[in-house]
Amino acid sequence: MTPTFTRRVPDGDTLARDICDQCGFIAYDNPKIVAGAVVRYGSRILLCKRNIEPGRGRWTLPAGYLENGEAPPEGAMREAFEEASASIVIDSLLAVYTIRRLSQVQLIYRAHLEAPVFAPGPESLAVALFEPHEIPYQDLAFTTVRWALAHADTPGGPFANPDIVDPKGPE
Repeated sequence: MTPTFTRRVPDGDTLARDICDQCGFIAYDNPKIVAGAVVRYGSRILLCKRNIEPGRGRWTLPAGYLENGEAPPEGAMREAFEEASASIVIDSLLAVYTIRRLSQVQLIYRAHLEAPVFAPGPESLAVALFEPHEIPYQDLAFTTVRWALAHADTPGGPFANPDIVDPKGPE
């Protein structure tokens, strides 16, 4: 028998959820987590030209969805390897961005290349190191890439969207 679900507010909750009519299982639909990094080699920043939609042909940071059971820093390292054939070292958490329309949370790290070895992976058309003044801002794939690059040289963090109140409160 194929389960059927009804959307209703479960006991003890405040939001409507899909609940199995047969067994009462609650099918939570929660945000997706993305992990990525602003990867440096010296003063230069590693960017990947996307070979997939959305944003095919535009530049981005190495980043992508976490896999089940994966810690965010591991996901950022995996994505750098998959997209840029790059081995990176995570230095610190740079930012936590919330993309409400996509129900997405992005954890962006500061990182550096272990060695200046990189090449396009299957999801990238090209991979390159850019001095900050050389970054093709007009060809960036996502707003969060622009935010992360703007935050990359700012001491402190983690940072958040410009429209999100600083969780640490006033200094």
